[in-house]
Amino acid sequence: MTSTRRTRGRPRDPEADEAIMKAALELFVERGLEGANFEQIAKRAGVAKVTVYRRWSSKEELLTQAIERARTLVPEADVWADTDAAAQPAGEQLMDSWVRTFGDARFRAILAQLIGSSVTRPSLLATYREQYIEPRRRAIHAAVERARRDGRPDGDADPEIDAEIDTVIDMVVGAAMYRMLIDPDAPADPAAARRYLEEVLHQADRLLRRPDRPEETA
Repeated sequence: MTSTRRTRGRPRDPEADEAIMKAALELFVERGLEGANFEQIAKRAGVAKVTVYRRWSSKEELLTQAIERARTLVPEADVWADTDAAAQPAGEQLMDSWVRTFGDARFRAILAQLIGSSVTRPSLLATYREQYIEPRRRAIHAAVERARRDGRPDGDADPEIDAEIDTVIDMVVGAAMYRMLIDPDAPADPAAARRYLEEVLHQADRLLRRPDRPEETA
C-alpha cells in the first residue's frame, strides 16, 4: 500500500504511455474490443498490468485516447483557430489532414473495428463520439455558420440553414466513410484522395448556397 501511494505521485512516463496505447491499438485491430483487455495490453507493451490501471479507468477510455493519438488529423482547435493572413487557411489545413487520414491504412483498420464493435459494445463508440466526434462536428458547424453569417447583412442565425449544415456534414462524413471502408476500388494515393474530397466539398457547398430571397413589397 505504501509503495502504491508513493508511485502515484511520480510523473507519468511518456514512453510507457506510448507503448501501452500502441499495444492497445494493435490488439484492437487484431482481436477486436474483447481481445484488447488490460492483461494482454500490458503484456504486449512490456509493462505491469497495474501500470495500465493507474493510467486508464477502462479499456474504452484507453482505446478512445489511443485512437485519437493514432489519427493523422490535426486537432480541431488548431484547424479552426483564428490565424493571421500569412498562415495556411483553416480549410486547407483541414483538407491536408483529411488527405493524410485517407492514406493511412492503419486508421482504416481501426475505424472498421470501431464501427464493428458498436453493435455488441456500443460504449466504445459512444465514448469516442462524446470526446472527439461531437466537438469536431460543433467546430465545423460553427465555422461554416460563421462564414455564412459574414455574407448576410443582418448576421442573424437561420434555423433552417443550421439544419441544412447538419445534413451536409452528415453527407460529407458519409461519403468519406464509404470511400475509406467500403469502396474496394478507391485509390489511396494522396492526389486521388484530395480530388475526391474537393469534389465532395464542392457539391456540399452547392447545396448550402441558397438563392437570394426576393425583397418583400409593401
